[in-house]
Amino acid sequence: MARIRFVQDFDYRPTEQSTIGYLAGMEETVKRECADQAIAAGKAVELDGKGKEKANGEVPVSG
Repeated sequence: MARIRFVQDFDYRPTEQSTIGYLAGMEETVKRECADQAIAAGKAVELDGKGKEKANGEVPVSG
């Protein structure tokens, strides 16, 4: 599972017979496969656990 924000509308097709539509601006927890497809298509960005965008795909570490 991954937490992402859709920056453009995205249709995820988990099977040939079904489609889940996500609208730009939605923040959702989705299956990793959906997140990977949306991010690769440039239609979503991954969020950290606090709802902030991950920097370069990584969560900043404070220390």
